[in-house]
Amino acid sequence: MIHISILIPVFNGIDYTKKCLKNLVNQLDQSISEDVVTSIILIDDGSSDGTGKWVSENYPHVKILNGDGGLWWSGSINKGMQYAFDSKNADAVLWWNNDILAGEDYFKNLFQNLLSTELHTVMGSKVYQASDKMIVWGMGGYFNSKNGKKGMHAFNVPDSDTLNKPLNVQWLPGMGTVITREVYKRTGLLNSNDFPQYHGDSDYTFRAHLAGYKVKVIPELKIYNNTENSGLPHGYSFRVFRQSFSSIKSKYNIKKNLLFYKQYATSPWAYTFLLKEYYRYIGGFIKWNVLSTFGVKKRNN
Repeated sequence: MIHISILIPVFNGIDYTKKCLKNLVNQLDQSISEDVVTSIILIDDGSSDGTGKWVSENYPHVKILNGDGGLWWSGSINKGMQYAFDSKNADAVLWWNNDILAGEDYFKNLFQNLLSTELHTVMGSKVYQASDKMIVWGMGGYFNSKNGKKGMHAFNVPDSDTLNKPLNVQWLPGMGTVITREVYKRTGLLNSNDFPQYHGDSDYTFRAHLAGYKVKVIPELKIYNNTENSGLPHGYSFRVFRQSFSSIKSKYNIKKNLLFYKQYATSPWAYTFLLKEYYRYIGGFIKWNVLSTFGVKKRNN
């Protein structure tokens, strides 16, 4: 018998949470297994939109853990993992978000893999764009400590037969990722101090990779990600652009990116990749601001 807890960190966004829980409960009801016990843990980090009250009234079996608004994503996941592993004696946890939906037979496939895969494997999902379900958003990530190349496999590409094979990766995003008790015992908690939001997921799973654990994407585990609800919106505003270099919600936060490279880069040349990324980002902002004056708008993925 395996017990897996599904961890859902939330801060407001009650409409996403309603859709998420409806999808989860329906999928779990269709995937009942005598060999797997599931529980749902929602970590409400100080929501002001009535999330906690609504969830407790409509899904009383969902365990709610409360934060004060300062947990962010990594702190919320830590709180959920500590409760699941230390208080509920779970065998594994599944990182989830309230803006993703599980594909058909997601949990049937997950349970089959849990029961047949070694429990020291970190399992990841194949993530699709919610806005276009034929476009893959990503299948795990890679990081080269020597040349600094970091990114996701199959990022924003059309789905194909070549993407339907299990893929060994070096890190996984914070959605549809399974962490077992064994991995937790050795890898510990997420680094919520340095990476409260971005890099919290990649830092943790990359640490697990460095510790010798298999990190693998299972393509049958399909989820759909609403990317419009993630991170800091990058529009044409110079204020938002400037803010993106320091905001906790931005993947372009300079301090957090440097911290990740300082932790894992093994060569000074690795930082040149980071410089190129910022060059492209700044250049893209200037380019689309110029084009926007002529009425040309950038299509968001």
